[in-house]
Amino acid sequence: MSLEIKAVDAYYRSVKILDGIDFSASHGELLGIIGPNGSGKTTLLRTISRILKPKVGTILLEDRDVREMKDKEFSRNFAAVPQDTTINFDFSALDIVLMGRNPHLGRLELESEKDIEIARRCMELTNCGHLAERPITELSGGERQRVIIARALTQEPKVLLLDEPTSHLDINYQIEVMELLERLTSEEKLIVIAVIHDLNLAAQYCDRLVLLHEGKIVSLGTQAQVLTAENIKNTFGADVIVKKHALTNRCYVSPVPSPLKHRDKNEIGGITIHLICGGGEGASLMHILSERGYNVTAGVVNMLDTDCEVAKLLNIPVVTEAPFSPITREAFQAHLALMDKAKVVVLCNIPFGFGNLKNLEVAKAALERNKTLLVFDAASIEERDFTNGEATKQFIALKNKGALLVKNEEEVLKAVKQKPLQGLRGQRGRAPLFEKRR
Repeated sequence: MSLEIKAVDAYYRSVKILDGIDFSASHGELLGIIGPNGSGKTTLLRTISRILKPKVGTILLEDRDVREMKDKEFSRNFAAVPQDTTINFDFSALDIVLMGRNPHLGRLELESEKDIEIARRCMELTNCGHLAERPITELSGGERQRVIIARALTQEPKVLLLDEPTSHLDINYQIEVMELLERLTSEEKLIVIAVIHDLNLAAQYCDRLVLLHEGKIVSLGTQAQVLTAENIKNTFGADVIVKKHALTNRCYVSPVPSPLKHRDKNEIGGITIHLICGGGEGASLMHILSERGYNVTAGVVNMLDTDCEVAKLLNIPVVTEAPFSPITREAFQAHLALMDKAKVVVLCNIPFGFGNLKNLEVAKAALERNKTLLVFDAASIEERDFTNGEATKQFIALKNKGALLVKNEEEVLKAVKQKPLQGLRGQRGRAPLFEKRR
């Protein structure tokens, strides 16, 4: 069994909304439709469900044109759950679900025991059986959503269409609905096509995604193929970081707000702050400092590192190194050169292995060149040292030579605002801004 949408164009009067839409979906597949507002997602569902007739192209279910099906036959194959599930009549939940049996009943025919049994089974499947006698108007949004899905399932369709089934629901109901859709594909072998607003929910539960923009498919494939930072930037206009979750191995999308430049850089003197970071430990500070108008640089970070991605999004100069490779001489020299342009250097709370020990040498050089060196000590260096104690030894030497310990981004901001900066250098005989913890 398969559903094929072939080169479909759809219009509202003279305005083209869908342009050359072409994809297929198989039984047992949960296909997510994503895209910005106005991209044609709801129009696509309306076209599949025959509410809107395509001007060009065909829609086939098992090689049969759906336009050739009579209404009842179509309703036995397709069921839809609209975005707005509000019902103002005081019917019981069971009565609402039983309405899904209409395509299977003759004219003036009443529901049989078999129909009631099917309705109750669908209510149990959607975990709303206990709501059977409750008036639909008294149910919460999540409860009503499950009842409406049960009504659609009572049609015994082959294709289930849903328009933003998780909108306006709390996170627990969102997860419950998405897990239900996942079960319907794996156990009932339905074709499920859902418009989903939340990209992370789509990535977590959908087998494949269709990304729409201005009525066209710009990407179609697995969540890893579709949910790229470039695709999201080009369609939604948003800067994001896309990573794979360590537990689920699924993509997750994190927004990166555009930096808001300080109105008067003269207030902070155009200070350049260099971050020695990696492993995502510098990402938050990059944004905070950029937002306040500081010039920020960073290094040396892995090219696949979150810190590298954030630096690129914020247009922060950064020295990079190949993934899983030790810092080369060339990268080290470039790092020194970038650090040398800064007044303040921040050593972030990063782990150390033999591959990135040279970053500690850059921190040492910062002190030798009379820079202000701020060192994060949120986690004990011993917990982050994978060099048989060499990193710990160098870290202690930095503190003894005048590096200032900071616990968080707030303390970094306090430090760089001090006037004059020379008072922060921790020279012998002068009190440091923050007490040194030995």
